Amino acid sequence: MATWIASIDQESRALVLAVAKVGLDASVPTCPAWQVRDLVQHLGGVHRWATAHVADGRTEALPKDETAALMASHPGDEALSEWFIEGHQRLCQVLAAAPADLRCWSFLPAPSPLAFWARRQAHETEIHRADVEFAASSQAPTFSAEIAADGIEEMLYGFATLLRRLELESPLQIALLPIERPDGWVIELGPERVHAQRGPAMADCRVRGTASDLYLWLWNRLPSTALEVDGNEEALASWRRTMRVNWSRT
Repeated sequence: MATWIASIDQESRALVLAVAKVGLDASVPTCPAWQVRDLVQHLGGVHRWATAHVADGRTEALPKDETAALMASHPGDEALSEWFIEGHQRLCQVLAAAPADLRCWSFLPAPSPLAFWARRQAHETEIHRADVEFAASSQAPTFSAEIAADGIEEMLYGFATLLRRLELESPLQIALLPIERPDGWVIELGPERVHAQRGPAMADCRVRGTASDLYLWLWNRLPSTALEVDGNEEALASWRRTMRVNWSRT
């Protein structure tokens, strides 16, 4: 818990600094059709959406009208960064103060609802901090190997399990091989589901790079050309075609 809350705080502060450097009008290449202001508005709204579920112990997802109001609650440009900071600080405070046995709605497997929200908002904030930095530079942002590996596992054992009907004629396997650790992950893309497991295994395609770069690639923030790829690259193309996460699942 403490690690995830610290990440939310650190990544939010880094995002604000990056926004000040690049400006609200800058385009975000990793989020087509967005400017930086759109990203700040989005993430500030998501932080408030998450806070509402935890602070109020909501056992069902917020209704669409409440969610829409939170997502549209941002002020104009002149007060946008301050509004964002207030939201991320409130989220960290609520997560830190919540009881371990809190019951509230969540949408991915986790040891507890509280652990789900802390982890999900940490990785949400990390990826969007990277988006702002991509707007400022073509150089890939970085994450610690520990944070990146946990983000990889949230994607593989969480979001990817929600996929159904991948429209593949036969299974394809992708081995993810981070240079910082002796083992990695194998993803099997099948007609009916996505399955992932730790450890070495035979694969149609082997992808090697830092854990940080693999994390960004899984979230479609880096092209496969930024990694060492060996084998059938159609497996990589299949991942990019099928793995799309909408805003309420980010």
